[in-house]
Amino acid sequence: MEFCDDCGSMMKADDGLWRCGSCDYTKPKGDAAAYTVTTDQEATEVIESSNETSLPETEARCPNCEHDRALWYLQQIRSADESETRFFICTACEHKWREDDH
Repeated sequence: MEFCDDCGSMMKADDGLWRCGSCDYTKPKGDAAAYTVTTDQEATEVIESSNETSLPETEARCPNCEHDRALWYLQQIRSADESETRFFICTACEHKWREDDH
């Protein structure tokens, strides 16, 4: 698998070249015997994303607008022996805040 030197996207094999699908950067493939390319490989490695979030929602009062619903997630931002930090995103104004256990 090759990645684009300019943008970091995955490159596709195209007639002796590696071609980036995002920015059209190309480079020679080198030794063709060292690579195996199949159409199934390229089709299954495509990752699609949408604007919808998969974060859970809970009751939490936004300190910015006082709305009572927020999306939340946990993230380990300190050392591993300390608890995770809870982050909230207001569903009304998209203000982001955190809650630590102290």
